[in-house]
Amino acid sequence: MNIKSVEKNGNQATVVVEIDKELMESGVNKAYMKARKNIMIPGFRKGKAPRKMIESMYGAHVFYEDGLEEIFPQVYDFAIIGQELKAVGRPSLTDMQISEDNIVTLTLTTDIYPEVTLGDYKGLEVEKAAAVVTDAQVQAELDRMAQNVASTETVERAAQMGDTANINFEGFDNGVPFDGGKGENYDLKLGSGSFVPGFEEQIVGMSAGEEKDIDITFPEDYHAELAGKPVVFHVKVNAVTATNVPEQDDEFAKDVSEFETLEELKADIRAKAEEQAQKQIDSAFEQACVDKAAENATVDMPNGLIEAELDNQMERFAYQLQMSGYSMEQYAKMMGGDLNTMRNAFRPAAEKQAKVNVTLAKIVEVEGISINEEDLTAEYENLAKQYDLELDKIKGMVPEDEIKVSLETRKAVKIIVDAAVAVAPKEEEKKEEE
Repeated sequence: MNIKSVEKNGNQATVVVEIDKELMESGVNKAYMKARKNIMIPGFRKGKAPRKMIESMYGAHVFYEDGLEEIFPQVYDFAIIGQELKAVGRPSLTDMQISEDNIVTLTLTTDIYPEVTLGDYKGLEVEKAAAVVTDAQVQAELDRMAQNVASTETVERAAQMGDTANINFEGFDNGVPFDGGKGENYDLKLGSGSFVPGFEEQIVGMSAGEEKDIDITFPEDYHAELAGKPVVFHVKVNAVTATNVPEQDDEFAKDVSEFETLEELKADIRAKAEEQAQKQIDSAFEQACVDKAAENATVDMPNGLIEAELDNQMERFAYQLQMSGYSMEQYAKMMGGDLNTMRNAFRPAAEKQAKVNVTLAKIVEVEGISINEEDLTAEYENLAKQYDLELDKIKGMVPEDEIKVSLETRKAVKIIVDAAVAVAPKEEEKKEEE
């Protein structure tokens, strides 16, 4: 192969490369061998037509495009990597010329990794809140634990807030039943707010076997057919169930935990909540430090990097949806759009993350960060333990280069965060001054 020219224009490079006849011929022949099994020509059995015969019928260069695909890895190594161009994604073939003596000249255009000029990334002042757990949060967790071990019993008295009423109901709009307004043997937790405002309150005071009509006006933001309409629900209470929540005392603490006293349980709840709150604060602080370092950097971001990050984010979101039983198409339709709408919604986040990525990569370069065999082994062992897989299997699943980039990035983040100066959030400063 022979490089005819290399031109750089901003974040794009154009390379004109001449392909050796022998290399091109090897690619064309491979393409012919793959394609011939599906080609039928009169006078020959399917898959047995000679290449020259096919070329005479469909054109001398009929296999050239597929042939180029066969040799593209070699072309890429020579024309892109060999010219020390750090391409973003796959180069585009913008022109292919074939001379009379079958010499092929390709014009390849590719986005290239941008030049990054770092701004301040050490000593950044970044807001960091204090980890605070209130008595109300501790009490809320105690209440949740008490609800988990609460018992229920059917009662003969009238329903009260907090009870569960098993009901039959049917809604009428001007005497006509409406869609979705009917249910039987429905367990309604009174006070849960799961029904239209005003409905649950009117169940209070009803006993098992009692029936009555309940007047309700749907909220203005309800779905169009019923928004703002006054309707009547005919309701019958089948049964009333009371929930018996245990008193929160030392006996309760012994029942729900390994602790002997309620105070010990409260202390444990507070400690765990503070630990979780601190993790969230530390994570938010780290992200804010990295974001600020990226904001301080100057870079002309190629669209290819943004699109690649956008693909990654869409793929991750699609996986999350799949775990919930939805497809991207279904979710987009539910949100009143399509896949293009979703992609556009993800774009600002992708642009921001792409700049973060190149900033961290530049810090890796400037700081001379490297990963040794000990680092790699430790990370593979961590992954094997995390996913409960054999070490060799993890190594086969996760490429070494991917591990290296991940570890380099983490070290770059640590440099930024360790050098950052945590300052109190502005709201906290105002409170202190007051």
